[in-house]
Amino acid sequence: MRLRGLLTAMLLVAGGSTLGAHDFWIEPRAFQTKPGALLGLHLMVGERLLGDPIPRDTAGIERFVVTHGSQEQPVPGREGGDPAGVLRVDDAGLLIVGYHSRPHSIELTADKFDKYLGEEGLDAVQAILARMKKRPTVAREQFSRCAKSLLSSGDTSAAQRDRALGLPLELIAERNPYTSAAQQDFPVTLLYRGTPLRDALVIAINRDDPEGRLRSRTDRDGRVSFRLPRGGVWLIKAVHMIPAEAGHDVDWESFWASLTFELRNTSEAAGFAARIFRSAES
Repeated sequence: MRLRGLLTAMLLVAGGSTLGAHDFWIEPRAFQTKPGALLGLHLMVGERLLGDPIPRDTAGIERFVVTHGSQEQPVPGREGGDPAGVLRVDDAGLLIVGYHSRPHSIELTADKFDKYLGEEGLDAVQAILARMKKRPTVAREQFSRCAKSLLSSGDTSAAQRDRALGLPLELIAERNPYTSAAQQDFPVTLLYRGTPLRDALVIAINRDDPEGRLRSRTDRDGRVSFRLPRGGVWLIKAVHMIPAEAGHDVDWESFWASLTFELRNTSEAAGFAARIFRSAES
């Protein structure tokens, strides 16, 4: 497993394949834990929530942090190690893990680039290409990863929610998934450089049913709302691409946002609410 992860990371950085267009997400050893636990955080690359871990590469990390309430701390880890980060869970509540990579460059043929644009709903880039009199045969792209994961330690409350960490492209859950359940509305906001990003395709994928993915475009406030049909591990993702500034050795700059969490099934949420109610009465 570790060797496959290392090879995946090497190909990803080298840009010699379409691996640059694969999903990237944070996967903790457990999404729900207890205070005092030592938790490994894997950086994963793959598709349909199946992939390989990438070893820690400090040179490629712009920021790797965990927040609890108003407190933010860097996530430590061993260079070249998997998991890429290790988290000591000190207190109960909602934990937000954020990761921002330094940019990497890739080159894709026109056919592969077109397929990638279609899969990620990058209609604005397709429109720019359609207006070109002579299109380049190779697309040169620089991409950055902006991943988040929501974890629960002990008891959490609905008042404890995700918040903006200042990633270039960032998905923010408007509800605490650990006080929510399947079949409930789950609104998400997408920010680019701190500003709501409209008309961006956002995709939600469940590990147990990756083919039944949900798609929706953000409104003028950068917001989408999914009714997630089942519990389990979810990945919500979005991609934003802009033309590169003049003088750069690439044509396009892209940002890949992801958000992972675990959602209770409806029956589990009902049992959780009953336990909270009994605790409040005692």
